Amino acid sequence: MKDMIVFAIPFFFLTIGLEMLFGYYQKKKYYNFNDAITNLNIGIGQQTVSLMLTLIMLGLYSIIYDNFHLLVLPVDNAFVWIGTLLAFDCIYYWAHRWGHEWNVMWGAHIVHHQSDQYNLSVALRQSWFHSFLSFWMFLPLALVVPVEVIGGVGGFVTLFQYWIHTKAIKKMPRWFEFIFNTPSHHRVHHATNPQYLDKNYAAVFIFWDRIFGTFAKEEEEPVYGITVGHTSLDPIYANVHFYKEMAVGARKEKSFWRKLTIAFRSPSYLGNLIKEYYTAQPKVNPAPVSMNMRIYVLTQFVALTAGLIMYILEFNDLSTFYKIACLGLVILTIQSCGYILENKTKRFPIEIIRLIGAGVLLNTLYYESYHAWFLLMLVLSISIGFVSTCWFIYENYIKRKEPLKVSNS
Repeated sequence: MKDMIVFAIPFFFLTIGLEMLFGYYQKKKYYNFNDAITNLNIGIGQQTVSLMLTLIMLGLYSIIYDNFHLLVLPVDNAFVWIGTLLAFDCIYYWAHRWGHEWNVMWGAHIVHHQSDQYNLSVALRQSWFHSFLSFWMFLPLALVVPVEVIGGVGGFVTLFQYWIHTKAIKKMPRWFEFIFNTPSHHRVHHATNPQYLDKNYAAVFIFWDRIFGTFAKEEEEPVYGITVGHTSLDPIYANVHFYKEMAVGARKEKSFWRKLTIAFRSPSYLGNLIKEYYTAQPKVNPAPVSMNMRIYVLTQFVALTAGLIMYILEFNDLSTFYKIACLGLVILTIQSCGYILENKTKRFPIEIIRLIGAGVLLNTLYYESYHAWFLLMLVLSISIGFVSTCWFIYENYIKRKEPLKVSNS
């Protein structure tokens, strides 16, 4: 699965670039910079977090299979793979559906729906925790399905859903639309139009929605985003804000039982319960960020992507300390980029701290574990860190004709 993601990253960037060009050719704006870079940064955070969580999930799956499996299925049999795909996809349908129907699951999954755009970068805007909350549903497969098969099928189902996040493809052939999930079907799923809400949960096979009564055909132009609440360029806020809203709702419930079970009630129930809370939250429109700072954020993203690839490839060889430290650095980087794009000037010093911390962490890591490359890393990190720090300070503390105004955030 790790290797699949590493090889997929260049494909992701190539197809996103082609989608941008196609939109330009059609004179349609498929992408917004702030939204797209936030989607990609959240995706990087998800991949980094999932490396840690996958160890737990596959570890538990392996324990169950090794000790309690009922059958020994051949891993080189096509019918085993096809049967596993059908079973996995059906369970995924229900995991996804409950991800919309239960507050505790929606709190994690909501991040995937927050963008008001619809393009391939949205496919990479994935929850950091939803798979961890729902993986228990797949554990019964461990009684019959080998770890190698479940890993391969899970990777395929994940990658299949990438291409359906686009407006560039209108319709597939009728037979394909009847059997498989497509961009048209999935646009319905991401829409906030009343007739489209809670429809088309499928991953690979759309016939699950047809069977379980949740299918809707794309007719009216979809409007994307979430129905209530505010979105943010802050990746941590994007992943956890709904749980704060659940806590607000729990405090409004009178009985202990209703407070406890609010986690398994619907988001619409919570929305009606705390309607005043949502309307009282002011919508903040941050001041525009300069082109130079957008280029700065893009540069940090490129460096972060290169770091993610190395982190994935070397993950098994890293000590627990460096696994956690590198995870923290990734989260801090995308968090700081969110503050920059939202122009939260009060938190700008975090970027300086991050740049210094990155240099110290990487050089310590390379000195201890990759000594042959230490000198190169030392030169690169000092050079890139120095340029980035000077660039950031100049743009935000020297170039501005007026003193830096501290925002309320």
